[in-house]
Amino acid sequence: MMTPISGMLHAQTRTRTKNPVTQPVRVYKGEKLARYGFGDPHPFGLDRHDVFHDELAGAGLDSHIEYGTPGNASVDDLLLFHSADYIDKVSRMSSEGRGYLDDGDTPAMPGIFDAASTVVGTTLAAVDAVMHGETQRAFVPIAGLHHAGRDFAAGFCVFNDCGVAAEYLRSKHGLRRIAYVDIDAHHGDGMFYSFEDDPDLIFVDIHEDGRYLYPGTGAESETGTGRARGTKLNITMPPGAGDRDFERAWARAEAYLEQAEPEFILFQCGADSLEGDPITHLCYTEQAHADAATALCRLADKYCGGRIVGTGGGGYNRDNIARAWTRVVQSFVAAG
Repeated sequence: MMTPISGMLHAQTRTRTKNPVTQPVRVYKGEKLARYGFGDPHPFGLDRHDVFHDELAGAGLDSHIEYGTPGNASVDDLLLFHSADYIDKVSRMSSEGRGYLDDGDTPAMPGIFDAASTVVGTTLAAVDAVMHGETQRAFVPIAGLHHAGRDFAAGFCVFNDCGVAAEYLRSKHGLRRIAYVDIDAHHGDGMFYSFEDDPDLIFVDIHEDGRYLYPGTGAESETGTGRARGTKLNITMPPGAGDRDFERAWARAEAYLEQAEPEFILFQCGADSLEGDPITHLCYTEQAHADAATALCRLADKYCGGRIVGTGGGGYNRDNIARAWTRVVQSFVAAG
């Protein structure tokens, strides 16, 4: 069990951003990253990492990708987004190894603190690799845990790696305008409400209508609060929506991002929006993910110096996650 962490946050120093260079896409792989999950029969099982990497290995991209090793977030890193009390709670319950971190979706498995810290640390490693010019584009399959809030777990998500990454890009790398783009079937509520009043966090989320799917949020009327009103775009999709519907929604999303002119793009590309997922009701094919990734690379080249990090997000049909995430990587590669 970790010792209490209250007061352990140290000031981060800003670093000078190097110009990114065109290099192989960096994809993260490793047993430590694969440990994030909850075992059978939980939908977020421990096999999702290997299913994706098996598909990627057969895609003929060996000369265009390089593998990065998992990272590990420090308590100071976690504190950029999460509260000290919540981090202590996860540490304590992870050591005890019983119960739930939320109302019944997210088990307090033994070792879940370290596994969740690895997810965050790996996303931060991808951010650093991009910001230091080691690669322009990176992908972390077991990441994009968008339901976790600053002081709670939710929906299989313990620590919100994208939330930490957004704060890290500001505190360490001196960026302000971060675009978070989410095409997971579920609304990225942990990101939305954590940055609802933040005008510099550009939020674009295409998701199944919350009247039909957890977490029941993300209405199109939710556009941010206070000074941030109008900086958040929620696009709801009806059950059964397919690729043509996604194309129309994506046109709105892309126009919105063009106006926002972000400095960095975080892309949550959950595959539970593909047809055949056991817990959602959308009917995309993996082409939707390929098209979104291609468009985001184009926007990243135009406004962000090419800088984009993709995270796998949800997806509970193993064939779907393998195909969709591989198509995202292929699109990153094709974009150069």
